[in-house]
Amino acid sequence: MKEIYLDNSATTKVYTEAAETAFKVMTEIYGNPSSLHMKGVEAEKVLEEARTLVAGAIGANPEGLYFTSGGTEANNLAVIGGALAKKRRGNKVVVSAYEHDSVIKSAKQLEAMGFSVTWLMPDENGIITPLSVFEAVDEKTVLVSVMLVNNEIGAINPIKEICAAAKRKNPEVLFHTDAVQGFCKVPFKAEKSGVDMVTVTAHKIGGPKGTGALWIKKGARVLPNHFGGEQEKQLRPGTQAMPLIAAFGKAVEIETASMSTRKEKMSMLEKYLKESIKNIDGIVLNSKDNAIPNIVNISALGIRSEIMLHFLENRGIYVSSGSACALGAKSHVLAAMGYDSARIDSAIRISFGRETEKEDIDELVAALSDAISTLCR
Repeated sequence: MKEIYLDNSATTKVYTEAAETAFKVMTEIYGNPSSLHMKGVEAEKVLEEARTLVAGAIGANPEGLYFTSGGTEANNLAVIGGALAKKRRGNKVVVSAYEHDSVIKSAKQLEAMGFSVTWLMPDENGIITPLSVFEAVDEKTVLVSVMLVNNEIGAINPIKEICAAAKRKNPEVLFHTDAVQGFCKVPFKAEKSGVDMVTVTAHKIGGPKGTGALWIKKGARVLPNHFGGEQEKQLRPGTQAMPLIAAFGKAVEIETASMSTRKEKMSMLEKYLKESIKNIDGIVLNSKDNAIPNIVNISALGIRSEIMLHFLENRGIYVSSGSACALGAKSHVLAAMGYDSARIDSAIRISFGRETEKEDIDELVAALSDAISTLCR
């Protein structure tokens, strides 16, 4: 049975070249980048090359890029560390209600520490509007966090305009965007957008799990969550995961070189899938037309997500019911969109990758049709 992997928003297959890079660093360039001898100097060179590649992919100065263990740690550091650094100026944060759990739970942790949190709902198109941010920000607001691309429905937020609205209302506010799902998929320039902090990670773009990064604009202050050595300017101390970081850089290099052609392919697959499911009774589309093309969220009404997932898995087709980090919990993203429980309980997320082909869509559509005729009797 052919394996059809359509859960690339949860994680991706590592590029062979990235895995080979990690192996080379493990076995040849294995020095500690903080060591002063030649092996350390070799490792430091690899570290800084990766830092330059990752920062370049978001249009940012590499001096502001800090490597972390992944997107979750970077989001925790940005939201909690950023708000605490500003607490003398105010005690309010503004966060979109459909962020990744690592941002949602960081905001709730701030709430437990005495901060006030304003949750922003998306509009009918799944977008956080600049106006809603402008209205929510006040003189006590110290941090705003709105993701670039939503991880469940693929909605693309106008981050430059949202950031401008927040800073027009309060120039002192720190602005953070979780760019994990949009990284190397949608055009984005951190420094030109006006944001103060950007989160990215490796395993969504063909890199390994266990490494990510937080970019911080020069002049923005963030308090560390970890304490130890001098690495990463003490903001994220601890010996850097050099094989993973080097592989991260290699994946970025490959992804940026193929970004335009990959986007064309994703758009073709999205259009083909939407046309193919149009005539299947019981299937409704949850993603909007302005979403990123590699994420399509649908509901097969009357069939619980978990049942559908296992039905498809038996056909060798892998999708998800939402964010993998939620471990099957009901989607707070679709709830924020205002969808009813029947639609939320039956939602699945289909996310294409570099190896997805039209034939895979044909197999998926046939399986969905069979599921509805079999499971809805």
